[in-house]
Amino acid sequence: MTHKGRPTDVRKVVAENRKARFNYEILDTYEAGLVLTGTEVKSLREGKANIAEAYASDENGEIWLINSYLPEYLQANRFNHAPRRPRKLLLSMKEIGRMRIGISREGMTLVPLKVYFNDRGRAKLELALAKGKKLHDKRETEKQRDWNREKGRLLRDRG
Repeated sequence: MTHKGRPTDVRKVVAENRKARFNYEILDTYEAGLVLTGTEVKSLREGKANIAEAYASDENGEIWLINSYLPEYLQANRFNHAPRRPRKLLLSMKEIGRMRIGISREGMTLVPLKVYFNDRGRAKLELALAKGKKLHDKRETEKQRDWNREKGRLLRDRG
């Protein structure tokens, strides 16, 4: 679908946390903007970011992305950024309130799922309010995934 000649859902995914859906039960997702410097945006456009060990935390009523890795931009001069610095996330106060309630009362965590550029060229982060899975839940997820894969093979072979 297009709106005035532009595609509506064009996302250039830069980094994805693939283990998040295996380790956590995703309950709610949010789209957050990132406060970045110029060299961080250029490094992101090269597609070399890593959010596998990253998490988000609430500090003084703001949500921060901690331990995400954006490598230094090689063509930059002495004003380059620190690769693992905390980055502020842009969310509405209502969303921050919902996240704080989930974190404090229900023992959930904020897990980044993916970093991408939206159709306007802005860097966005898909953030999830998630609950950690136990070992038996992970085994059940693995069984379900294997069964769906086998079911697809059987259906494809028959028809």
